[in-house]
Amino acid sequence: MVRLTADLIAAAPSFLNPLKDRELDLRGHKIPVLENLGVTRDQNDAIDLTDNEIRHLGNLPKLPRLKMLLLGRNRIASLADSLATGIPNLERLVLTQNLLQSLSDLEPLAQLKRLCFLVLQGNPVTQQQHYRSWIIWRCPSLRILDYAKVKQSERTAARELFGSSLEDMTPLAAQIAGTKSNTFDVGGETAMGRMSEAERQRIHRAILSATTMQEVVKLENMLAEGRLPDRDTVMSH
Repeated sequence: MVRLTADLIAAAPSFLNPLKDRELDLRGHKIPVLENLGVTRDQNDAIDLTDNEIRHLGNLPKLPRLKMLLLGRNRIASLADSLATGIPNLERLVLTQNLLQSLSDLEPLAQLKRLCFLVLQGNPVTQQQHYRSWIIWRCPSLRILDYAKVKQSERTAARELFGSSLEDMTPLAAQIAGTKSNTFDVGGETAMGRMSEAERQRIHRAILSATTMQEVVKLENMLAEGRLPDRDTVMSH
C-alpha cells in the first residue's frame, strides 16, 4: 500500500475533465487512508480516488471548491459524521463497489445539501429493504441515484413510508435510523473526531495561510492526530 503523501499529490496529474472541471487524478495507488489533502489548497473541482484501498471516508480538510468525488472500487465501510464540514458543496459522489452495509451508516450524506448525483451500486447496503426510498428521503437534493432519475412519485412514496421530516418520522424510519453496523474504521477520524469545531477551524485557518508545503503537511498531520498548533504558529500566518 502507498501513503497519500504530499509528494504523491504534487506529482499526480491534474487536468480539465469533460465537464470543464479541474480534476486531480489519484487512481490506482492502493492508498489506504485519506490524508494530506490540504496540500491541494482547494484548487480542484473533482478528485478521482478510484481503485484504492480506502476504508473510511473522512479526515478531509476544508475543500469548499470540491464538487465531485470519485471513490469507486475501494473498501469504504464507514463515513465520517463530519463529512459535510470538509466538502460542503459536493454535488456528485461515486461510491461504486465498496463495503457500506447499513442504511443508517449513510446518514452523513444527508448533510451534503447540494448532493444531486450519487452512486452506491455494488455495496451491500443496496440489498437492504427500502434502500432507494430511504436515500431519496434523507437526501432530498438528489436528482440521480444509481444512474436512475429520482421521480416525484418516489419522493412522495418515501414521505409516506418515513414521514414528512425527522421530527415526524414513522416507526419504520426510527427503526432504520437506530440500526448502525459495526464497521467503524479505527484509522478513520480518531483524535480529530474529538476536537471541537473551533479547534478544527483554528488548524484549517493555519493550513490555508501556510506558505510552504512542509508547513501544510505538518498542520495536516496535527489535524489528523487531534493536536493543536501553538498560538504563535497560527498568529504568524
